Amino acid sequence: MRYSVSELSDLIRDRRTIQPKDFTDRPVLRDVVERILSNGTWAPNHGMTQPWRFQVFMGNSRSRLADHLAATYRAITPTDMFLASKCDKLRQRPLQSTVVVAIGMERDPKGKISELDEICAVACAVQNMHLTCTAYGLGGFWSTGPVLSSDAMRDFLGLGVEGRCLGLFYIGYPRVEWPKGYRKPLPDVTTWHED
Repeated sequence: MRYSVSELSDLIRDRRTIQPKDFTDRPVLRDVVERILSNGTWAPNHGMTQPWRFQVFMGNSRSRLADHLAATYRAITPTDMFLASKCDKLRQRPLQSTVVVAIGMERDPKGKISELDEICAVACAVQNMHLTCTAYGLGGFWSTGPVLSSDAMRDFLGLGVEGRCLGLFYIGYPRVEWPKGYRKPLPDVTTWHED
């Protein structure tokens, strides 16, 4: 074997979602963020289109992102569905994390690869990023939703007309104990066809 399957399995099974509210204010170094993103780019992708686009918000730029999230929520949410608590939460999250990565997807300009394939490739990139965070002892949180998938967010990030924001990935040092995990037993989610 080229690598320890046991160590790889441990890393995969140890990955957890840790929310920004549970991060410390200890900064994540830029070279660590670069390694996390670089590992993301090694995800499988159909036709080598490499559709992922990352925009990193650190320092004061997080406030600009936070303001945009709150303003977009106000703009796209019908009055009878607007929740001040949700707006505040959207505004606070980027400020609770020293690093926020906007996860973008740009379609192959030739259009030969389906949008679904491109989205799946970006999701694989995020998994690589999350596993790398785990190896560093960092928490990761992939946030999605209507505000992040809106045209306003796409425009804010400068993505093309066929591009999409697939969420924000928050990175930080956890101030909580590493959470325990659970998955359904394999027989509950697997069907074998052998005849």
